[in-house]
Amino acid sequence: MKVQELLAELPIERFRNPPPVVAVVRLSGVIGQIGPLRGGLSLAGLASTLERAFKLYNVKSVALAINSPGGSPVQSALIARRIRALAQEHEVPVLAFAEDVAASGGYWLACAADEIFADENSIVGSIGVVSGGFGLSGLIRRLGVERRLYTAGERKAMLDPFLPEKPEDVERLRAVQRDIHDSFKSWVGLRRGAKLKGSVEDLYSGEFWTGKRALELGLIDGIGDLRGVLRERHGDNVKLRVIGPPRPWFRLPFLRSAIEETDRAAAWTGQVMAAVEERTLWSRYGL
Repeated sequence: MKVQELLAELPIERFRNPPPVVAVVRLSGVIGQIGPLRGGLSLAGLASTLERAFKLYNVKSVALAINSPGGSPVQSALIARRIRALAQEHEVPVLAFAEDVAASGGYWLACAADEIFADENSIVGSIGVVSGGFGLSGLIRRLGVERRLYTAGERKAMLDPFLPEKPEDVERLRAVQRDIHDSFKSWVGLRRGAKLKGSVEDLYSGEFWTGKRALELGLIDGIGDLRGVLRERHGDNVKLRVIGPPRPWFRLPFLRSAIEETDRAAAWTGQVMAAVEERTLWSRYGL
């Protein structure tokens, strides 16, 4: 075959006009450390994935597929700020898509996008701060257990679950929560601005809504799913590239079983408690 014939067989047009590419980054799960061996979403775990997403060849936008009930406000803020920094550096728009839930820290992440979409039945919002724990002072008293605790610093044992709760300690905790809540409200106000249509009292009360109601309140920009919106935005030939973290060597198949068995033996109790905590976060939204 002649050279000209070979060239004619090549898909030259695809090189001249490559199809648009959208990088898809999944932000699924609880935000922050869940247990001794189970890490949730964190900037450290997502940094390289986000970098690769924004540097993808011919990328037209980055899509965040969010399914998170929230978690650490610090990690939520760090991840969101990194997304914004990369979007500005590479001049690539960001679209967020709420799946089952984008609430609390999950909505914090969604606000890093230029536009937010959700299903009509997605759970969206919960712009607030919550802390929880157990009071066990009565239990150990009934069991005849004596609590011995020594501190340097009068507030070091504040809210210890084995000691009776003090009103002044609760007020200090609420002051910390108010500071975090103010940061959350400032972020939402910065990112959503004039799009917000509800009253401040309602929007920032910690309440959550379905996607349909969230659209009416200006918390999201539209109803739709990731694939449908991106095809409408970029055309039917758009290529969706899911960007995930590189697979660490210690999770390769030939080592996985032995390590996971060791993990289970080493931290079974911690893992159970972490699973209960994670389940509590999801069940708060009826999931």
